[in-house]
Amino acid sequence: MQPDQIKQLVEAHVPDSHVQVGIDGSHINLLVVSPAFVGMSPVKKQQMVYAALSESIAQGTIHAVHMKTLTPEEWQQQQA
Repeated sequence: MQPDQIKQLVEAHVPDSHVQVGIDGSHINLLVVSPAFVGMSPVKKQQMVYAALSESIAQGTIHAVHMKTLTPEEWQQQQA
């Protein structure tokens, strides 16, 4: 699966998201920033992203995912 395909899946499922995708062999590294994450626990944020990828994971197209899920405010704090 290509990075652009993964990005489109996540962006379609997570409202107003900015997604960066890195691929290292069979491992996918994601950075997802969205205001939809405001007030959510880290687990809930990850569940939202996994829901976008669940079919690809079930089919074995995506093997392993490491993700960082942030609100825009959290992203700004990390950039400072």
